[in-house]
Amino acid sequence: MSVLVANRLGGIMSAVEKPSWFGGRELIALAIVALAAAPPLSTYIATQSWERVKVRPVERTIRVTGSAKQRIVSDLIEWNATVTADAKDKLAAYRKVHADVEATVAYLKGQGVPEGEIFPDSTVVEELFTTVYEGKGEDRIARQELVGYQARQTIGVRSKDVQRIERLSRQVTDLLEKDVAVTSGAPSYYYTKLGDLKIEMLSEASKDARTRAENMLRSAGGAALSRLKDADMGVINVNPANSTATSWEGNNDTSALEKDIIAIVHVTYALK
Repeated sequence: MSVLVANRLGGIMSAVEKPSWFGGRELIALAIVALAAAPPLSTYIATQSWERVKVRPVERTIRVTGSAKQRIVSDLIEWNATVTADAKDKLAAYRKVHADVEATVAYLKGQGVPEGEIFPDSTVVEELFTTVYEGKGEDRIARQELVGYQARQTIGVRSKDVQRIERLSRQVTDLLEKDVAVTSGAPSYYYTKLGDLKIEMLSEASKDARTRAENMLRSAGGAALSRLKDADMGVINVNPANSTATSWEGNNDTSALEKDIIAIVHVTYALK
């Protein structure tokens, strides 16, 4: 084997210019030594690499979900009342609704609502039609006939006096007894400090997540929390009181005076 390698290397070296200070036989001997040492050296490198991979520990983690819930009471209310008036004449309908809106605004002021919280909208006047049938049998036709006009105007109220406006939303229809055709809409309830509360709730949800993780590990044994690897905020749901409804986008209820705000976070911890 050595002779064969030497012959092949000798042939190769004969085609290469040799340094004047290094003989051909020396080069052949050096090549034989290098070839003999190559397999053990490569085996050593591979072994060391495998040992490094094999002994590197796999990081253990735990992922938990934390939540926080708090009851809030709305501190802002928005409410609309709509006044309508019908008349044969367009101008008469407008005048009637205008007078009735003034009566409604006066009623609200008399009930303690400041003028700056009352916002009358513009008046809308629409034609009123009825269906009239003419002819008989197959020749019968239907046509629309103008019978009058309806004027309509909405009065909006925006106030922090939630209880007062909520009460008036139920009582304003008393104006019907004064020949004022008013319809009360459902109030909308808001909490103006929701932005600050969300930050507080997320902090509480994060604490809850850590407590859950510690309790799980305490029960299982053999591990403890190390560092926080990542945390992501889930949706924040603002629901009517005692509701547990959820959605991917998060709920923002405006129908209830009292609400529950629910914050959720997902946290991953490394273990030690």
